Amino acid sequence: MAALDEPLKKILGGTTAKVLAEHLDLHTVGDLLHHYPRRYAERGELTRLSDLPLDEHVTVVAQVADSRVLKFNGGRGQRLEVTLTDGSGRLRLVFFGKGIHKPHKDLLPGRRAMFAGKVSVFNRKLQLAHPEYALLDGDAEDAAEEVSAEVNAFAGQLLPIYPACQQMASWKIAKAVDAVLPSARDAVDPLPEALRDGRELVPLTEALLKIHRPASKADIAAARDRLKWDEAFVLQVALARRRLAETQLPAVARTSTTGGILDAFDAKLPFTLTDGQQKVSREIFDDLATEHPMHRLLQGEVGSGKAQPLDALVLTPRGFRPMGEMAVGTEVVVPSGELAVVDGVFPQGEREVWRLVLSDGSAVECDDEHLWIVRTGDAQERVLTTRALRRDLHDPEGRPRWSIDAAVPVDLDDGGARPLDPYLVGRQLAEDGGPAARVPEAYRNAPLKDRLAVLQGLLGAVSGPAGARAVFRAAHRPLAGDLAWLVRSLGGRARLSAAGEGTYDVDVALPEEGGEGFRRTIRAIEYAGRKPVQCISVRHPGHAYVTDHFTVTHNTMVALRAMLGVVDSGGQAAMLAPTEVLAQQHHRSITEMMGELAEGGMLGGAEQGTKVVLLTGSMGAAARRQALLDLVTGEAGVVVGTHALIEDKVQFHDLGLVVVDEQHRFGVEQRDALRGKGKQPPHLLVMTATPIPRTVAMTVFGDLETSVLDQLPAGRSPIATHVVPAKDKPHFLARAWERVREEVAAGHQGYVVCPRIGDEEDAPKGAKKPAGSKGAEDRAGSPEDAEEKRPPLAVLDIAGQLAEGPLAGLRVAVLHGRMAPDDKDDVMRRFAAGELDVLVATTVIEVGVNVPNATAMVIMDADRFGVSQLHQLRGRVGRGSAPGLCLLVSEMPEASPARARLAAVAATLDGFELSRIDLEQRREGDVLGQAQSGVRSSLRMLAVIEDEEVIAAAREEATALVTADPELTGYPELRIALSALLDEDREQYLDKG
Repeated sequence: MAALDEPLKKILGGTTAKVLAEHLDLHTVGDLLHHYPRRYAERGELTRLSDLPLDEHVTVVAQVADSRVLKFNGGRGQRLEVTLTDGSGRLRLVFFGKGIHKPHKDLLPGRRAMFAGKVSVFNRKLQLAHPEYALLDGDAEDAAEEVSAEVNAFAGQLLPIYPACQQMASWKIAKAVDAVLPSARDAVDPLPEALRDGRELVPLTEALLKIHRPASKADIAAARDRLKWDEAFVLQVALARRRLAETQLPAVARTSTTGGILDAFDAKLPFTLTDGQQKVSREIFDDLATEHPMHRLLQGEVGSGKAQPLDALVLTPRGFRPMGEMAVGTEVVVPSGELAVVDGVFPQGEREVWRLVLSDGSAVECDDEHLWIVRTGDAQERVLTTRALRRDLHDPEGRPRWSIDAAVPVDLDDGGARPLDPYLVGRQLAEDGGPAARVPEAYRNAPLKDRLAVLQGLLGAVSGPAGARAVFRAAHRPLAGDLAWLVRSLGGRARLSAAGEGTYDVDVALPEEGGEGFRRTIRAIEYAGRKPVQCISVRHPGHAYVTDHFTVTHNTMVALRAMLGVVDSGGQAAMLAPTEVLAQQHHRSITEMMGELAEGGMLGGAEQGTKVVLLTGSMGAAARRQALLDLVTGEAGVVVGTHALIEDKVQFHDLGLVVVDEQHRFGVEQRDALRGKGKQPPHLLVMTATPIPRTVAMTVFGDLETSVLDQLPAGRSPIATHVVPAKDKPHFLARAWERVREEVAAGHQGYVVCPRIGDEEDAPKGAKKPAGSKGAEDRAGSPEDAEEKRPPLAVLDIAGQLAEGPLAGLRVAVLHGRMAPDDKDDVMRRFAAGELDVLVATTVIEVGVNVPNATAMVIMDADRFGVSQLHQLRGRVGRGSAPGLCLLVSEMPEASPARARLAAVAATLDGFELSRIDLEQRREGDVLGQAQSGVRSSLRMLAVIEDEEVIAAAREEATALVTADPELTGYPELRIALSALLDEDREQYLDKG
């Protein structure tokens, strides 16, 4: 390795070495040998100019189409414009001043050359300003100085195109590589010989020679295969050793106990865990029971599931009531006709909602994890989730597979007066019913005999046995719906069919007297959108209740159950949330779900209960002192908090479990500080609802064991997303503000999101000049360079402009992180109450904000946000029954990578697909380090998204090898490669895990 550790200065000289170090982070011979070509151009092959990425430094091989000198500035200045072509597109080169003479002489029409420079846009055309170039024509007199002899020798072969910079073109890097390439023979091969032979991989020395100087495309493929394996295997060995080291650390085993708070909580739950949740729970509790720290990533939706929208209906003795009105103690009807009380209300925030369409045309909504009691033919009852039903809805002949039993009819009484004979009420409605005719509420929610009398009066001809069939003809929609409602309330079947002019025929069938009600089949399951939902617990052995249209339904908390299990073992559990808003939401949700179990030691609290405390930076002094006291004494078994939890003064009695929500928002130092507060290392459960591709889980989170709760729906979302090119088409931005006004006029509200608050210092020098400033057209740099230098748009500036301009007359307010907590709460309260029309905010609204009436969002400078952040932000709209609209405003040109990223966000709402796009666009970063700006990635050849098979195989091989030889005593070459990979910073990163 000594030769590869040699500083480049000794081989290449100080000037070249300085450029490589400062601009490409290449310091040693080994660094340069691992600086692989980005691609290869064949001599004579013309690069596709139409595919050039904006704002990147590129090297192209192309042919000169034309060349001309133009004068400007009253004839005092001149510039040379050269047009390149390759058949797929055209690219303009521009040279200014005295620098035009040599290229004017060299770049004649028909000449072929390599050009290197940064792609920019001027007057909506791609260009390279003052590019370096090297002529490739054999008779070019001046080419020798610019093109190395080695490159010239590649006639008819493959030209390596290296990642370059403005200060050093690709062919100069190729010349530097030539100088160090002989050192490749000293490279230490980290792969065990058996693995190399078994995978048919070429030796490392051969791979380095072939990647830099290939004789054929087969050489490139063989070299890539080998070098990808190096990176994947060494990385996976590092992660495998980290996982093994975790198993050697001491930790207090947190074993489950019977009769404790977890059992009491489970007894309150309105459901049985799904198979996936049971599996994940087993994995977590098995880890907690060991005497070394759990180190697990829980990916996916981590809430309870089995929920229904707040506007779904639940049958009570007084009639149907909205799910959102359910409270502990509310009496509801269960399918057997008995009454049971709600003993737990579980708000679930916002979820994707599905609509089950039944054979009589009625429908009921729920989330994907909701449980249904169904049967096929005469088969026994089965309890299946909505997702399971969706995947197996029809039999091989295309017929509906599943049916739902009818609920047992029950007496109802809404307390209203019923002065008329129910039969006469029905007769009168049948004879005189107009478009607005309805069965009065008191007669709809009446005892069985009264409801039947109303129905018989409506049907008129039905005077015999209750099982008779009848058709009520030409009823207007309100009355037809009420008639169907009455029939279903009696266990019957009612089908509506259009009869013309807004009327319907209602086909009625009632069960035989004393017989079972009619079953209804599930005809279809449709995606209904995102809605606020909740789940209820019914104190009844069947855990079931009656929902919309007298449909029988059945009613987890994986992370919360783990926390309560630790409390049972005598320990404490801490949940770390990234924002105060989210911490407060978690605290409120946990206390509501636990009920009296969250009031340990308090009057009315359960015997098995514990305290659940909140700790945030903005708490009052008295509340903070009490929370700190509860933690240090052990009174509080569960604490939810923000960064305030990791302050030095926060002490725990016995911290047993740390749950980190939305891990990507926390640095490793913060996690490490909290983990250090335990007497022994506490167990760690990392949660993320952000979809993570499997390959990322194996690399970025490769030192954690992974559990996945997959609750991502396959349907479309009601949020429409569009890119607004404000610079190219300013009238589009004007239309965006019109759309916001239209939403407000329709009774809705909107958000405007900006990247910056606006009370910072003045913009730095060099910020973008106003359009049309003198000399702007003549600068050599890219307009996008100036766009990047322009300070991001600010909340305080934009709010004022909107209130006085396009949104004048609307109630506009601001919200940002530096406002006082009381002021923030007041603004959010007013917005949630509908007292404000438009909220101009920073990303403080990204999580934990739920205003179903907000339907429009305009994100200014959207290109300044990441893909995941944009996806989170637009989730703030479309949360109610109305569809959402998200407008991504950008001044970046259409051909820019930033615009491509925005177009990708607009094109899909699939979180997994967006996570892949995000990774592909920003690459992997340094998967072991903290991916600081300017830090070179430890992955140079391996692509996390594309190379899943290699990563999976390398993980398997690495785990087996480390298990057999943890210290790698039999693999000295691998130890050397590992020490090179794990520099001091990365070693600390892994240690903090």
